[in-house]
Amino acid sequence: MVLMTEWQLHVPLAELRRSIDLLMDHVEAATDGGTIRLDEDYFWSIPKDALYDVNHTPADLTLGQLSWSWEHLTDLLADPDRAIGYHLVWLSEVLRAIGQKVV
Repeated sequence: MVLMTEWQLHVPLAELRRSIDLLMDHVEAATDGGTIRLDEDYFWSIPKDALYDVNHTPADLTLGQLSWSWEHLTDLLADPDRAIGYHLVWLSEVLRAIGQKVV
């Protein structure tokens, strides 16, 4: 199967921020509100060049580590001027783990 498209998703950032706020409210209500314990550290990761190539099965999976992703985020909190776009990738890895744990 070959999937090709010119389609693009346009994400209004204000709506994205509202969605994040609503979901964080949900997580806080579903937990003790202060901390969530993640029981897994390592996860499979698909390299960027293969992630969106749905015409081919990824050949080389890599390992990611939640504690490492979280460390990048806490480093960002200590020095916000060092923010880069890839912090969103690290954040997404942590959020995925939280989303799979919280009902």
